[in-house]
Parts: sequence; structure tokens; C-alpha cells
Amino acid sequence: MRLVTPGDAAPASVNRYLLPHEQQVITMRRHPAILMGPVAMVLGSLIFAGILSNTAIAGSSTVLAVIWWAWLLILVWFVWKVAEWSVDYFVITSARLLATSGLITRQVNMMPLGKVTDMRFERSIVGRMVGYGTFVMESAGQDQALSRINYVPYPEQLYLEVVGLIFPGKEDAA
Repeated sequence: MRLVTPGDAAPASVNRYLLPHEQQVITMRRHPAILMGPVAMVLGSLIFAGILSNTAIAGSSTVLAVIWWAWLLILVWFVWKVAEWSVDYFVITSARLLATSGLITRQVNMMPLGKVTDMRFERSIVGRMVGYGTFVMESAGQDQALSRINYVPYPEQLYLEVVGLIFPGKEDAA
């Protein structure tokens, strides 16, 4: 099962890291569940700021301003996290695995498919309910930059796709 049709192209932010002979197999963002913590932080701080605004502590306009400016900083942090998520990609090509991340400082982690000796995926209870998992890859006893990929959507399908690329069948090897 292919999750990307042959006509699809990787985003420009990822395409610059693909080699001319590589074929894109899968390009995806991490699961939006990665934003559950930041969303909870924004909503929790909004409720906390609202409660503080209605108490006797916040009687002065200076205290009110500090409370809401603090909440605004948390909101800006949340927007930053969403922007980071929107440019982070996990790419599986015919030759390697790539993970790109970062808005300002770009980080690209890579592992050749031939170096992957063991691969598994894990799913927590929340991951099963929401639909994400974690890929754990090992490479001949070496510690790799791309050894753990969290918040992978459709982990079962992606696992089968990657394993199919690492260990091609007789019909795929020709």
C-alpha cells in the first residue's frame, strides 16, 4: 500500500534534501497530537488568567495587565509550536529515512535504509485512541540521530511500507 501517489512531490522545504536518484515514497508531518501539550497549556493558562482576573489579587490595572501579558506570551509560544509542527517532515525515500525540523535553525537527520537492522513501532494507550505511534530503529549497535521518531500517524501502514523497503520481496528486487 502506497501512502503517496507517484505524482506527489515533497514540499520545497524537504525537496532540497532529496538526491536526484531518490524516489519519494512517503512524506508526512508528525501527528497533530504532538500539539496536545501546548493546547492544554494555552487553555489551562487562559482559565487561570480568567480566575486570577476575577479575584481580589487582581484589583489593580497593573496586575491585570501582567496577568494578560503573561497569557499572551504563552499564546505566542503556542503559535510558535504550531509553526514548527507545520514545517517538520518525516520523509521515506527509496534509499533513506529523513527527518527535517526547525523554523530558524534547520535540522536534518538521516539514516540510510541499508543501515537499519531492527525496527519496531510502539503505541501507547493515548496513541491508539488518537492514532499515532513511535518508530524505534536500530543500526548495527550504533547510536543514530534518527533512532526514535515520535508521533507517527498511521504507524501500522508506515511500518509495513518501511519494512517492505528495507527487506524487498522477490518481485520488488528485480
